[in-house]
Amino acid sequence: MSINRILVADDEESMRWVLSKALRKKGFSVDLARDGDEALSLIQSQPYDMAILDIKMPGLTGLELLDRVRELKSDLLVVIMTAEASMKNAVEAMKRGAYDYITKPFDLDVIDAIVEKVNRAQEMTSQVTILKGELKDRYQLEKTIIGNSPAMREVYKTIGKVAPSDVTVLIQGESGTGKELIARAIHFNSRRLGKPFIALNCAAIPKELLESELFGFEKGAFTGAVERKLGKFEQANGGTIFLDEIGDMPQDLQAKILRVLQEKEVTRTGGNQNIAVDVRIVAATNQDLEEKVRNREFREDLFYRLNVVPIQLVPLRSRKEDIPQLVEYFLQKACTELGTPMKQCAPETYQLLSNHNWPGNVRELENTIKRAVILSSDLLLTAADFPGLRTQKGEERVANEELSLEGIVDIKLRSCFPNMDKMESSDVHAMVLEQVERPLIRFVLEKTRGNQVRAADILGINRNTLRKKIQELGIEVRKD
Repeated sequence: MSINRILVADDEESMRWVLSKALRKKGFSVDLARDGDEALSLIQSQPYDMAILDIKMPGLTGLELLDRVRELKSDLLVVIMTAEASMKNAVEAMKRGAYDYITKPFDLDVIDAIVEKVNRAQEMTSQVTILKGELKDRYQLEKTIIGNSPAMREVYKTIGKVAPSDVTVLIQGESGTGKELIARAIHFNSRRLGKPFIALNCAAIPKELLESELFGFEKGAFTGAVERKLGKFEQANGGTIFLDEIGDMPQDLQAKILRVLQEKEVTRTGGNQNIAVDVRIVAATNQDLEEKVRNREFREDLFYRLNVVPIQLVPLRSRKEDIPQLVEYFLQKACTELGTPMKQCAPETYQLLSNHNWPGNVRELENTIKRAVILSSDLLLTAADFPGLRTQKGEERVANEELSLEGIVDIKLRSCFPNMDKMESSDVHAMVLEQVERPLIRFVLEKTRGNQVRAADILGINRNTLRKKIQELGIEVRKD
């Protein structure tokens, strides 16, 4: 974290004026106090990164104020000023916890040097803190990204190949497939480990606020901008920024993201200074960006700049062999977090969980396990603890199981004619045809990851015909 807001306390108006003018010219937000009591009031009510205090002031002296600061806000950096260059003052100030001590009169370069020294020290402290946290997160991450299916092994290989470089990565997958976990894995295995990893969900922030979140703003840029704020790109400088759900980003902001990729600099809202940033971008989406490009809803040039290395996360229903391992992990995690005795699943429960299609993917599975752990009083979880996943019967089976043609015909006829010996005239052909078309179209759409152009080509029908069929048959199109 760099110095942003500074308090200057001195009973001499000329000293306050000189320091405030010099510091504000450097881009700092500065508040002024005429004596120790006013300074204490400001410190109690406002967040400051640094305080520059005169040692002799009416009310509380600089040293007395320093003692109060150590009690109230031990992380506030204090610089003591004095016109008396005595060893006693210097020793006393440093002994009480001052960051530095300067003697009046002084050159303004001295203040610049102190601020620069503070920034470097804080940057190093911040890096150590980040590194400690990320090493812990990396250890947790290695246990959290779970799966030995062929699809996941390919993802692991890609992470290993792209992590050492700075290429832009586009992660695509349905909601709940773990896109942010993959982004973190790329960061933790890169040379940027120890630098910030900043995540931003572009769909979760109103359009009118998204720009200032990304690029920051200057004091007075708009109503409510009472001080300068660094955007996510500046916060991520030296590290990685993860732009989740980038497909929801407005096109005017897409152009600015493209500029960051090309020029490696940002401009805060309300400012005119270009600020250099060294940031790796990892983007993610659950939408078909290629289709959005065709529909002119997403910039083509930005798509190609983001899609340097694509990573496709398959839905959980396409890697069901990973479900037992995921269940074990989420069981242990839920029991540990909730402080309950360790629970297990019965063999038939694993089968039930593995048969479910999990439209919400890994996130839905985790929440389902946690709910069962909370509600069940038994140590062994059975099918009864997962009532929403019980096997469905009748016509609903057609939507959730891959049935043979004979099975589809049998289910449809029995649903229409409970007594098969007394079948009456009916449009059986149309009914059965509809039931054959639904799983066929759903199967092809799943294999093409929701790409309707490719699906129509495989089925040998016109794309408009396919769209009409999807509507008529009530098929939900999931885009991986």
